[in-house]
Parts: sequence; structure tokens; C-alpha cells
Amino acid sequence: MPKEGRFMAIITVKNLSKTFKVKLKEKGLKGSIKSIFKPKYKVVRAVNNISFEVEKGEIIAFIGPNGAGKSTTIKMLTGILYPNKGEVNVLDINPVVNRKKLAYQIGTVFGQKEQLWTHLTPYDNFKFFGAIYDIPEAAVEKKIEEFNEVFELSEFINTPVRNLSLGQRIRCEIVASLIHEPKVLFLDEPTIGLDPVVKENIRTLIKRMNKEYKTTIFLTSHDVGDIEKLCKRVIIINDGKIVLDDSMENLKYHYLNKKIVEVKMREKVNLDNEEGITILKDKGYNLKIEVDITKKSVTDALKLLNPENIVDINISNIPLEDIISTIYKEGI
Repeated sequence: MPKEGRFMAIITVKNLSKTFKVKLKEKGLKGSIKSIFKPKYKVVRAVNNISFEVEKGEIIAFIGPNGAGKSTTIKMLTGILYPNKGEVNVLDINPVVNRKKLAYQIGTVFGQKEQLWTHLTPYDNFKFFGAIYDIPEAAVEKKIEEFNEVFELSEFINTPVRNLSLGQRIRCEIVASLIHEPKVLFLDEPTIGLDPVVKENIRTLIKRMNKEYKTTIFLTSHDVGDIEKLCKRVIIINDGKIVLDDSMENLKYHYLNKKIVEVKMREKVNLDNEEGITILKDKGYNLKIEVDITKKSVTDALKLLNPENIVDINISNIPLEDIISTIYKEGI
């Protein structure tokens, strides 16, 4: 049940598990022949008894290292795979029982996989997808006109997809997934391979889509920028298990208890054995330290360095990717 005071969950996952039977093969020709006549198998648990809920209108990051169980989970949420155990409910639809009905309510965009016909223009693709979803032609035209303005497609909407840049294609992939007005959109690495400017444009479009169309976004990404700039909540999965489910704000608060201080000094300073200070790099007059602010304040650390001795200084947080990496390791 949803927590009191919160919106009704639009995605509910309860005690979900998925295992695969993988055939083992010994080395060499003899091993290959043996595996044909006396095959041996091992059971791999891709998803291990996970539970979570997603509220309407959320942009949630579902992240983890390769092989953690992300793709398997998404495939069960969309009805592509059936779970061995547990329950899945998306928009009050059981994907196992009624995948086709669910397909009319959700959209998917895979950064590494094209769904558009490359020999057709974006406009023709949008018309094609409208026909697939049995949308009246007039309604499709109205939708294309609306998206053309919102997503700024006019410069290339009549250019064959094969001639578009990667950023333009991803933009069109997102539009194609929205033609039938899905209530939930699954985005798998939507900014992969894009340059920083285009990445930022795609992120802006995703935020605008969420705000204007109230679309719930279920995002997987290895790009920390996607997670930090788009999501207010993060679920981290590793080895098939959820190791963290928390808000981005709490994630930063609990794990950003260390500061990185980089200083250029007039004279060398010895900080060996100082409590709360870890020396990361010492090049004489250039020093990089990590300050554990639960043990020593940054102000006290700077006093040890002597402010009059400091020529230049930079203070920053621990990079989010390092925090996530730490959480991965803790969850193993």
C-alpha cells in the first residue's frame, strides 16, 4: 500500500524474482561434445526478491552496474519477461496477464536501439506509429503539430531518419514513444553517445515532457549527469538486489559528508596523522586532501594550512559517481 499522504502508486513491484537456467560448457572439443550429450546447467538469479513503488509523475532513476538486474526488471515491468516469483502491477495492469493492453499505456526509448524506420522521415514514422496504436488520423496530425513545436523538430521532420544526427534521432525516438500519450515512459540510456550540449537538450526535453504531459519517467542511465539533473529519487540495484532506495537529496546528505580541498601554497605543510584528513595528492606546494566533516570542519582544516599560506584554493563535494560506486560495493 502507498504511504499515507502520498499519491497512489502507478508501478508496484512486490517480492519480484527472476532466474535463468544457463548451460555450462567445459573447455575444448571434448567439453563441447560432452555438453551436447550430458549438458550441465546452473541457475542464475538475475533479480532477487525486490520490492518498490513508483508514484504518478515521478522521474525515478533505476541504476546499477552492468549485470545488476536493471534490464531484466524493466522487461518484467513491460511484460517482455515473466517473473519466477512475485507481483508486478503497472497502471493497474498485470504485464504477465495483459501485455498488449499495457503496451497501449506505456512507451519505451532505448538509446542503443532504434525503433524508427531509417528510410522514412520522422513525420512518416510518427504517422506509422499512430496507425499502430489505432489513433485517428486527425488526432495524429494534431499530436505531430504539437510535438513539432514543443520538441523543435521543424528543421528535420521531413528528412530521412538515416540522415539525422544522433541527437536529432533520439529526440524523434522520444516523440515516437509519446504519440499514443503513454502514462509511463521507460528510458534506457537516452543520452548515451551524445555530446554535452545535446545531452543537456535531451534532459531539458525530458523535464518538459514530465512537467507538461505529467508522464511518469522510469530512467536507467550510467550517466551521472542524467541522474543528478533529472531525478529526485534513486533506486540502486546490484547483484539482483536493491541496495538503496532514497531521494537524491538524502543520498547527497548522507554520503556527501566529505569535502575535497585542493590548495596551492607558498610553503609546504605537513598534515600527516591529522584526524579527519586524508591526503589524496601531495606535490609539495600543491596539496589535495579529503576532509571528513563529521570529524573536522573545513574551517579547522584550513586553519592547519594557514590561510595566509594559501595562494589558491578549490573546495568541492565528492563526485556523485564515487558515491554510487561506494554504494555498489557496500551492497555486494
